[in-house]
Amino acid sequence: MKQWLRPLWGAAALVGALAGAPALARDTETFEASESNLLVVLRESPGSNKQEESLKPFGAISARMPDGREVEFEASWFQYLGDMHLRLVFDGQRRVQSALPEDLHRLRLTPEQALQRAVDNLRQRYGTPVAEPWTGGLMQVHGNAPELDSSYFLDRAFWHEQLRKSPAGIVAAVPGRHGLVFARADDEAAVATLRFSAAALFASSDATRISSALYLFKDGRWSVFQPPQPAGD
Repeated sequence: MKQWLRPLWGAAALVGALAGAPALARDTETFEASESNLLVVLRESPGSNKQEESLKPFGAISARMPDGREVEFEASWFQYLGDMHLRLVFDGQRRVQSALPEDLHRLRLTPEQALQRAVDNLRQRYGTPVAEPWTGGLMQVHGNAPELDSSYFLDRAFWHEQLRKSPAGIVAAVPGRHGLVFARADDEAAVATLRFSAAALFASSDATRISSALYLFKDGRWSVFQPPQPAGD
């Protein structure tokens, strides 16, 4: 299965250190840096609790190279909501590679346009998301690539469909890359189960965890329903 890690100009240890993932050897895989090959992934921003659903550029990232040099780089990473940020990436055979700001400029895409195209590509390449009963009144969302299930949190068309079945709103959790679960906002028992289950899944996900918060989809947008745990908890 693909890994999210991008070897940046051959410096796999650089991004690996930033993300808490093991360093990879120099990678020879090439990536098609095209609009049709864009995807999007969600990742954790420990200690954050962004209230507004929007794309705020992550900015310059500093890291130490294996030879001790300090370097800075920018990628198409955006603080998104709660304790999550998203990364626009190009798909590959074994992993994905982060898109750079100049890639979006070359493709003449705003971040918002690139995100929509990435979600469209996700649906076309890995399937329309499916919601299946899980436990305690909860529903689990998945496509055809488990490591990308969490990306369906960004599939607004899917959530509008769920909202038609539950006008009171949808409460969702994205505890890990393989986990996206939700409950009807008006089902108190299911929401209580979601609180417990999401916390347990987040704690057990370790290196693949994404968010400790709960999110509400209502009126066509996401908001923070339950704030994330403080960093270090």
